[in-house]
Amino acid sequence: MRRYTVLLLPDAEEGGYTVRVPSLPGCITEGDSLDEAIENVKEAIALYLEALEKLGETAPEEGVSPELIAVEV
Repeated sequence: MRRYTVLLLPDAEEGGYTVRVPSLPGCITEGDSLDEAIENVKEAIALYLEALEKLGETAPEEGVSPELIAVEV
């Protein structure tokens, strides 16, 4: 079992969420609700890792979890 940090970005205009996996470049999905977005990202991660395996590549491990901060400019 692997663990990856995901970034859930709410879409204020359309509703729903876009989800990115910082440790897996290009692994992006979306969902109309938080629950759907989480289920979709689990599937996207599984497919991403499966594709890496088929290519003979090693799945990246997430070393240090990303930090999220807000800055004022």
